Amino acid sequence: MAVQNSEILPYLLGIGALVMLFLNPVYSWLASRKNLRSVLLGCYSFFILNLLSFIILWQFFDLSSSILLSQIFYIWCNVYSFFVVSIFWVVIINLFRGDSAANVFGVIAAGGSLGAYLGSEISKQLASTFNESGIIFFTMVAIIFLLLALLTGLGLMNRFRDLQGINDSPGGSSFDAIKNLISSSQIRSIGLYMYLWTALMTIHWVTSVEIVNAWSSDGGNRIVFFSKIEQTVTILTLFTQFFLTSVILRLVNAKYILMTYGFLFTGVFVGYFLNPTIGYVFIVTIVLRLFEYGVNKPTRELIFSYLKKVDRYKSSVFVDTFLVRLGDFSGSGFILVSKTFGIAFSQVPLLAIPFAGCLAFLGLKIPSKKD
Repeated sequence: MAVQNSEILPYLLGIGALVMLFLNPVYSWLASRKNLRSVLLGCYSFFILNLLSFIILWQFFDLSSSILLSQIFYIWCNVYSFFVVSIFWVVIINLFRGDSAANVFGVIAAGGSLGAYLGSEISKQLASTFNESGIIFFTMVAIIFLLLALLTGLGLMNRFRDLQGINDSPGGSSFDAIKNLISSSQIRSIGLYMYLWTALMTIHWVTSVEIVNAWSSDGGNRIVFFSKIEQTVTILTLFTQFFLTSVILRLVNAKYILMTYGFLFTGVFVGYFLNPTIGYVFIVTIVLRLFEYGVNKPTRELIFSYLKKVDRYKSSVFVDTFLVRLGDFSGSGFILVSKTFGIAFSQVPLLAIPFAGCLAFLGLKIPSKKD
């Protein structure tokens, strides 16, 4: 869907950012009044009902070929994919906290890698049905796994039912996340880092989409290509998460891990100028995602685990949803503006290199524990 709507992606991502902004106070209102169990149950049940609604619209109202509905679904998918992962990490950073979390976050993240491998394998096997049945089969499978995730999460919390404060709500108001972004230097630094990181990742992503689009116009071929990337990333990431992540988190200061992203992006963007091929897309996407899932994401969640309770519930979600989506919009807008001024597409990533330097500087400045 992203490739099919590549010409208007900046606008779709902008709408997605606005939806994130409006949804966050609603989520904060829920989190202020409910405990961790109720937050998980409410959010995941809401998204399961959303998925069922889309199936009904496609199947029973004959809207499977509607361009408008596909664009709405694309926007919704962005909201969904960020929220369900963010809520997962809200559960984890409230159950595993502080220094001890460094020993388990790598293995916990490995569960996500195994899920990514299974999901990409299912997508690859269903790729031949995409042109005939659209996304209905994919959505039905997503409902099943999201329901299993919900039940597993509830079961996990039962094992921590005696943990101090686990059955209490964090309190506060609907706008705590926005207020704390302004008042807390630690949250502000993390928020700016996440915004800039996502903008740079989106510049990489939109650049790669253009290359993939020129390589093949067949939706099935593209699904297989992205599935191969996902499975390669998963194999390498699993090894990292099981055997290296906890060691890295214990031995390397978090700020140096976060800083590394800036140097990675610099190398990636120079490569896009020198070698904009489908093979290069395959390699650099694997490298970036391996670093993200294997090292950088567990590092950020470790930092979140040191935050006070209201920020573990609310600020982490606000940063992981709205600021990330705003970064997506800014990154795609950066490419759109560059095209408007007639800059060659191969040169656009080079213009983003100074922002990669800013990302490295921000990573170095983030406090790794409480202010």
